[in-house]
Amino acid sequence: MRVMVAEYAVGMGDDAYIAEGKAMLTTLLDSFQALGHEVIHPEKIDDFGEYIMKNSRDCDCGLVIAPDELLYEYTRILEESTVSLGSSPASVKLCANKKSTSQKLNEYDIPTPKVYESSPLKHAKKYVVKPIQGCASEGIFITEDFLIKDDHLTTEFVEGDHLSVSLVVGDNVLPLTINRQIMEFSDEINYIGGVVPYEAFAKEEIIDVAIRSAVALGCNGYVGVDIVSGDEHYVVDVNPRPTTSILGIKRVMREEIADLILRAKFGGLPDVVEIDGEVSFQLSELS
Repeated sequence: MRVMVAEYAVGMGDDAYIAEGKAMLTTLLDSFQALGHEVIHPEKIDDFGEYIMKNSRDCDCGLVIAPDELLYEYTRILEESTVSLGSSPASVKLCANKKSTSQKLNEYDIPTPKVYESSPLKHAKKYVVKPIQGCASEGIFITEDFLIKDDHLTTEFVEGDHLSVSLVVGDNVLPLTINRQIMEFSDEINYIGGVVPYEAFAKEEIIDVAIRSAVALGCNGYVGVDIVSGDEHYVVDVNPRPTTSILGIKRVMREEIADLILRAKFGGLPDVVEIDGEVSFQLSELS
């Protein structure tokens, strides 16, 4: 099978995410190639969308990894020419908008941090202000003073463990691991690394929340659900694409991640995976 893995940071030389992008791309390339598939990917190009459009026609399937605000358009281009191994453009578009995501999850009684449209009568101690569309923890900051900022979402600050749940979604939903997110808190919130897997308290409840979130948002393929687990399990972000946790998962999971991604699309996804060991990583260590 000929597979395209189009990773934006490597393809376009985006210095902000090049280390993470290269590490995720290498993980996926190694896994697809280990299964005997031919893999192509863009590197140092001028037009990411044009590369996908021209080259995906000669591929049996493809996968796009890009910032949230760009993923919809590139997924749409990919789907026009070949089989997409990820979520649909509609699902990607929904997940990219944090306000719409929160509203949709609330319709399914899935907890999310409270969103403030105007100044609350009773002020909280802290608020989180984040771009309505944004990648990872970029542009997110904490404030003790309530504010509304254009193109941003203001939510309550919830206390708890910062976790992510990695899933592969096909005819059934396959949980891979719960991961601890190593966060740095100052005026901003920064993701600096992870522990894979993480033995969280209320593990089954956390996985259930993640599965229901992915289903509610219509996700497919590899999905990462970010959760703050405190008095409730609050979903703070849903990523309809491979995330940085894949670096650790590849090292502790006996199955090939590429095989699971393919089986999610073409059938035969197992109910469980075998996990052996624990790994931790820091973004600063990636090159």
